[in-house]
Amino acid sequence: MKTRRLPSPPSRQTLGQTLGRTALSGGLRLVLIGDGESPHLLKWARALAPRVQLWAISSRGFMPGWELLVPDAQRLALNTRPEHGGGNIALLKQLPKVGAWLSAVDADWIHAHYLTSHGSLAWAARLGWRLRAQIAGSAWGSDILVTPDQSAAYRWLTRKVLKACAVTTSDSQHMADKMRELGAGEVMVFPFGLEAMPRQRGEKEPWLFFANRGLEPLYRPQLVLEVFARIASQCPPARLVMANDGSLRPWLENDVMGRGLADKVSFVGRLGADEQARYYDQASWYLSLPESDSVSVSVLEAMAHGCVPLLSDLPANRELIGNSERGLIVYEPKGITKRLVQLQPEQLAAANRQWVQQHGLFEPGVQRFLTRLRELSRA
Repeated sequence: MKTRRLPSPPSRQTLGQTLGRTALSGGLRLVLIGDGESPHLLKWARALAPRVQLWAISSRGFMPGWELLVPDAQRLALNTRPEHGGGNIALLKQLPKVGAWLSAVDADWIHAHYLTSHGSLAWAARLGWRLRAQIAGSAWGSDILVTPDQSAAYRWLTRKVLKACAVTTSDSQHMADKMRELGAGEVMVFPFGLEAMPRQRGEKEPWLFFANRGLEPLYRPQLVLEVFARIASQCPPARLVMANDGSLRPWLENDVMGRGLADKVSFVGRLGADEQARYYDQASWYLSLPESDSVSVSVLEAMAHGCVPLLSDLPANRELIGNSERGLIVYEPKGITKRLVQLQPEQLAAANRQWVQQHGLFEPGVQRFLTRLRELSRA
């Protein structure tokens, strides 16, 4: 009888982690592939680690926190620097390494996040190395709402990736419809929401505005400033805190100086979770005016902290706040203050928290997602 060479035994800690996950998951083996330096991918890992045997591939490195969820031996960092706009040849050059690594892992599922980069890598690896793993794809927004319209090649690639996925996820019905137009089969719709509801802390400043989207053209921070300038011209107590960073920050800072708003607008850079929660708690209003978006986690966070959102006129934003039941759609800066003073922020704050509690938590969606993966695995 032919003998098999047994692998080296794992450490006690690794064995305990693996056995614990296997007991809860029924043995489902899943590889996350995405940007390991993104807190959003880490959030997915926190949700999945107790339920499956988890591996992870990062196009960059891994931010702190991963080591508590996935052992070093079960993580692969490609250490590339993908750009938001595409053209990431360095990432595609890692395909041989990725394919060989995935072949050794022999997972049931590859769960790709951001379809036109990491989804392409998963699709190519599965095809080239004849992997038995099925692909689940999670769309993040611009990979569906922006990239496919940039060129015929991107549209072709997006279609190929979507058709290769056994199941996909979207955080808005609008984006799900777009995915189906591009050839997706099964699309599960649930919010990439909060892990838990935050506690309400202290009183809010009536005229404090908070914005924390990236300071990049896609998120139109210049429009955020324009809207706030209109409000500040008629409401002297108004103040704006702009968090996050990006290529437009120097221009924005100069614009603030030129408008004479230096005493009203603060740039605070990238914030940790605790610092960000403190600003959410203090602010009465939240500004998010991107030119393209799905349901934003930041908007859900702001609503959960009792902020009233002022959002750009996008289908996903109308899904989120309805016909001004939970906030305000900003069509143009002109006349914004008149519309604003008609709102009752305290009542909206309470309604928003209740809505997020019922519709904006992540956990129910993750449970449905894993149930579906197990059904498809058995099938």
